[in-house]
Amino acid sequence: MSTRHAALVALEHYRLVPVVVLDDASDVPALGAGLVAGGLPVAEVTFRTAAARDAIAALADRGDVLVGAGTVLTPAQVDAAVAAGARFVVSPGTSRAVVERCLEHGVPAIPGAVTATEVMATLELGLDLVKFFPAATSGGAPALATLATVFAGVHFVPTGGIAAGNLADYLTLPAVAAVGGSWMVPRDRVRARDTAAIERLARAAVAAADAVRPRAGQPA
Repeated sequence: MSTRHAALVALEHYRLVPVVVLDDASDVPALGAGLVAGGLPVAEVTFRTAAARDAIAALADRGDVLVGAGTVLTPAQVDAAVAAGARFVVSPGTSRAVVERCLEHGVPAIPGAVTATEVMATLELGLDLVKFFPAATSGGAPALATLATVFAGVHFVPTGGIAAGNLADYLTLPAVAAVGGSWMVPRDRVRARDTAAIERLARAAVAAADAVRPRAGQPA
């Protein structure tokens, strides 16, 4: 992309992407309120449950949360996510069909890649931001640091096995645009509609990220 998409600029500003599994769209008000109050108005809602589309729509309707769709595997899911209001689409791997459908919609795709071959495949699709997934079981921050040395200009969103204890290992890497994780939006707290807990966890995650890499620029 010749001009950085506003959603990607915002992700790079917040540096954290809460990865949320929602079992019921009615849990969205408590989730959204907690994230916003905690200073982290971002959510990647995974397409792992039947409630995903409605949950994305409910979050998007708030108007104060940057909402994306995660675990997107097919062009049909891209269509559903974008129709619901998703502003970015994340996949566990790289699918040309998924990326091309995202491009048709004008929505940024963040495909998964953990090897040099997979990163090169994303470059051939014209992308420069990839999801390093599953991060922890693919060599973690040391593996990502090595991979980044041969792909100047490519940025990564490591996800999978990341929590407060190892967040700094990833955020200290210059090639890391943002870090994805679910530790600030645990499924049981979301299901319990525990706004206070989500706010507390989000605020702690933001503080931990600030300690490693202060926010730069302005959210889009």
